[in-house]
Amino acid sequence: MNILSVPCRAPALGGALSLGLLLAPTGTQAEGFSEDAKATLQLRTYYFNRDFKDPNAAMNKVEELAQGFILKAESGYTPGALGLGLDGIAMLGVKLDSGAGRSGSDLLPRHDDGHGADDYGRAGLALKARFSATELRYGELLSDVPVLRYDDGRLLPQTFRGAALVSREVPGLAVQAGRITAVSLRNSSDMQSLSAWSAPGITADGFNYQGLDYRFNEQRTLVGIWHAQLEDLYRQQYFNVQHRQPLGAWTLNANLGYFIDREDGSARLGTLDSRTAYGLFSASVSGHTFYLGLQKVSGDNGWMSVYGSSGRTLGNDMFNGNFSNAQERSWQVRYDYNFVAAGIPGLTLMTRYGRGSNATTQAGRGGSEWERDTELAYTVQSGSLRDLSIRLNNATNRRSFNSDFDQTRLVLSYPLAL
Repeated sequence: MNILSVPCRAPALGGALSLGLLLAPTGTQAEGFSEDAKATLQLRTYYFNRDFKDPNAAMNKVEELAQGFILKAESGYTPGALGLGLDGIAMLGVKLDSGAGRSGSDLLPRHDDGHGADDYGRAGLALKARFSATELRYGELLSDVPVLRYDDGRLLPQTFRGAALVSREVPGLAVQAGRITAVSLRNSSDMQSLSAWSAPGITADGFNYQGLDYRFNEQRTLVGIWHAQLEDLYRQQYFNVQHRQPLGAWTLNANLGYFIDREDGSARLGTLDSRTAYGLFSASVSGHTFYLGLQKVSGDNGWMSVYGSSGRTLGNDMFNGNFSNAQERSWQVRYDYNFVAAGIPGLTLMTRYGRGSNATTQAGRGGSEWERDTELAYTVQSGSLRDLSIRLNNATNRRSFNSDFDQTRLVLSYPLAL
């Protein structure tokens, strides 16, 4: 068993608290290692309902309720030119309501008999070293780089096992590299081999990435170049430009990205040819933000990514999809409002509509889809429940190549600083 990632059941909560005590400040620890230590326990209550509208769907609905506990603990660094430290994460998910005929929300593991697991969890450590403005981590990671973003869209976040290096020796320039060898999905206690979304059954030995982001123009402009490789499956190049421009009372933003995907090594997925371009543009004024997203996938394949990972790098990523099928063209319009402008801090509203066409899927060519999302969220600003957040969102999905459904999620999240 790898000591850096340990699957566990209900006793994970006790292990989580022990982990917090391990990394908490004590008088015997090295200065810096303990003084900069911090730990938080996030309580997350998650209700998920998906109502299928297709009479031919395999089930009428998915509906589950679960309670999550997510402990994150970070030490500081030992003194000296080379600082050493230790980070930890421990997670526990507990079933509150489920059933064999309505499980499968990804809040909980699903047994062969169709029932959701009563509980599940995992714990992991990451060793870290810092020299000057360069940091290396090895162990349990929440990877969040443009070519590999962890998914935190359910009860517990997805995690990875591997090594990640980030260097900021030059002002404005971040150089990153990493190697990932295993993944634990958002509804799993175990580590498993990596694969691609397009073929989950074909595994790879590892995922490698290198990239750099350069910020300049008073931090308003970013240019990024990245390369990724899911060994013997696919290789990927990604180019990104972001810019923020104040214009009187308005602030204009542009986020442009371009992916090039090809087969890698022994090409276990076959010959690949995919190019994905997107542009996400926004304009903000006095609490209002208006968005327009445009995206196009060219070539014979859809956009490539690691199985289980999030697609939020893409311009048209939404609650239930990102319009990344082969040949698919899509657009979205979105509106956000921050009620602080109306004197109600902590309350936000988001609503958006996205449509895709000309998609090539296993069902054939010329597929179409649309999604409509709305979310209302509030975070308590003061008092004993300060930082308690309540998030209610609804999504409607209609697809010519898959089942139609309506979806509602209610998420309560409360972070406790230890």
